[in-house]
Amino acid sequence: MAFHAEGLVAIVVFYLAILAVGIWAAWKTKNSGSEGDRSEAIIVGGRDIGLLVGGFTMTATWVGGGYINGTAEAVYVPGYGLAWAQAPIGYSLSLVLGGLFFAKPMRSKGYVTMLDPFQQLYGKRMGGLLFIPALMGEMFWAAAIFSALGATISVIIDINVNISVIISALIATMYTLVGGLYSVAYTDVVQLFCIFLGLWISVPFAMSHPAVTDIGLTAVHQVHQAPWLGSINSLDIYTWLDNFLLLTLGGIPWQAYFQRVLSSSSATYAQVLSFLAAFGCLVMALPAVLIGAIGASTAWNETEYGVPDPMTKKEADMILPIVLQYLCPVYISFFGLGAVSAAVMSSADSSILSASSMFARNIYQLSFRQNASDREIVWVMRITVFLFGASATAMALLASSVYGLWYLSSDLVYIIIFPQLLCVLFIKGTNTYGAIAGYLFGLVLRITGGEPYLYLQPLIYYPGCYPDENNIYIQRFPFKTLAMLTSFFTNIIVSYLAKYLFESGTLPPKLDFLDAVVARYSREHMDKATLVKSDNIVLNELAPVNPRHSLTLSSTFTNKEAFNYVDSSPELSNTEDN
Repeated sequence: MAFHAEGLVAIVVFYLAILAVGIWAAWKTKNSGSEGDRSEAIIVGGRDIGLLVGGFTMTATWVGGGYINGTAEAVYVPGYGLAWAQAPIGYSLSLVLGGLFFAKPMRSKGYVTMLDPFQQLYGKRMGGLLFIPALMGEMFWAAAIFSALGATISVIIDINVNISVIISALIATMYTLVGGLYSVAYTDVVQLFCIFLGLWISVPFAMSHPAVTDIGLTAVHQVHQAPWLGSINSLDIYTWLDNFLLLTLGGIPWQAYFQRVLSSSSATYAQVLSFLAAFGCLVMALPAVLIGAIGASTAWNETEYGVPDPMTKKEADMILPIVLQYLCPVYISFFGLGAVSAAVMSSADSSILSASSMFARNIYQLSFRQNASDREIVWVMRITVFLFGASATAMALLASSVYGLWYLSSDLVYIIIFPQLLCVLFIKGTNTYGAIAGYLFGLVLRITGGEPYLYLQPLIYYPGCYPDENNIYIQRFPFKTLAMLTSFFTNIIVSYLAKYLFESGTLPPKLDFLDAVVARYSREHMDKATLVKSDNIVLNELAPVNPRHSLTLSSTFTNKEAFNYVDSSPELSNTEDN
C-alpha cells in the first residue's frame, strides 16, 4: 500500500483544528469558577453547560471509536448481523433510564463526581474501593479506542500504528489538560459534526461501488454471505439478554456520563440532556450500520482488497476503515478517517478527564488531603490527566488484549457499581457492611464466570456452557446479570442484618469497626460541606452549613432526598439563573 501524503495532511489539519478549539475554550473560560472554586469549574464546567453544547458533548461521549467500529463490525459479521448490534439501542436506553431515574437526584443534590454519594453514605474507604472498577473502566476504554484508532489510520494512510496512537493521545490529553470539561465539551461539538459529516459523505460513494450488491437484497437473502439483518438462535437468547442488560444498565454508572449530568445548569436540564443524547446516539449509529451492511454486500474479489474477504483474514473488526479505503475515492476516505479520529478523541478525552476528576476529588482531597487548597487540587488534576493519558496510550501500544481487559472492567462497572448506585440513591438503610459484602460477592461471581478474551477459564460452569476453538468455555447462562442481582440483594440483606444485630444488642458496639451503624458520629463519615455546597442544595434535615469551614465535622446521611427532591427550591433556582 502506498503512503498517502494527502491523507496525512488532512489528519494533521484536523488535529490542529481540534487542538485550537480546545485551547480557545480553555482561554475563553479561564476565569470560570469563583475564587477557590476553580477545581470544581474544571470538573463540572461551573454548572453552566447549556442544552446545545451539553447535548453534543453527552452524545459524543458515547459515540466513540468503539461505538462506530463495533456497530459496523456486528452488522458485517456473518451469523450475527444487525440483530447483535446492541450498542445503539442499549446505550440509548441507558441514557433514557439515566435521565428518568438518576440524573435528577444526582444533580439536585449538587454532587461533583459520581463517587460523592458513596463517600457520603459509606465512607471514604468504600469510595476508594469503588474507584478501582470505575478507574479500570475509563482507562481500558480509552486504551481500547486509541488502539482502534491506530489500526484505522494505518489501514487508510499507511503510517506507523504507534506514531498515530501517540499523536492522537497527545492531542486529546493536551486540550483536556489546559481546559478541563470546557475544552472537552466544545471540542465535542466539532468532533460530533465531523463524525456525522464524514460518515454520511462516505456512505453514498461506498454504496454505489460496482462490487456492492443492493443492501436491501442482502438484508434478507444470502448473496456473498449470510443476510446482514442477522438472527438470534434460541440457544443464544439468554446471552443476548445478558449483554443487552449489561449495555443498558451498565451504561449508567460511568463518571463520563454523570460529569455531563452534574455540569448541567439544573436538574431538569440534566434530564433533557440525557434524552437528547439518547436520540443522538441512534442517529449517529445509522451510517455505521449502513457501512457494516455494505461490507456484507460486497464481492471483495472484485475490489483491490482481493481475496480472501475481511472475515476470512480475521479483519472483521476493521470493516469500517476497509470499506472507506477500498470502496470510496481516496479524498472521500480521508473524510471518513477524520470522522473515526473525531469519534475516538471525543470518547478518549472524556475518559481521561473522568478518571482524573474522581482521583483528585474523591481519593486525593476527600480521603487524604481534606484541607488541600483549590490550587493544589487543580494541579493534582492536571498531573493525573497527563498520567492517565500516558497510561492509556501505553496500554494501547503494549497490551495484546486491551479489549478483553475493557470487557472485563465494564462488566465490573455493571456488576459492582450499578447495584451500589441503586442502593445509595434509592434504598434507605444500606450501610458500609452491606456495600462491602455486595462488592465482594459480585466480584467473585464475575471472575469465576471466566473471560474468553483474556483466556480465563471459568471456575463455575453454568448450564449451557460450551468450549470454543481455544477450549475456553463460553457461558450461555446470563451469569453477569445474576452476579449484579446477587451484589444488589447481598448489600440490602447484610446491611439490614448488621443494623439489627447492633441495634438489638446482639453484637456489642465495639465490634462496629467500620462505624457504620452504632457510631453515628464517627470520623469515618464525611462532612456534607465537603461534598455539597450550601448555596446550591437544600439540606432540609440539617442546620445551615457554611462550606469548607468544618472539614472534620461528622454527620450521618439519610437518602430521603432521592425520593423527595424538589427542583424549584429558591436555592436551586438561583443556581439555574446563574
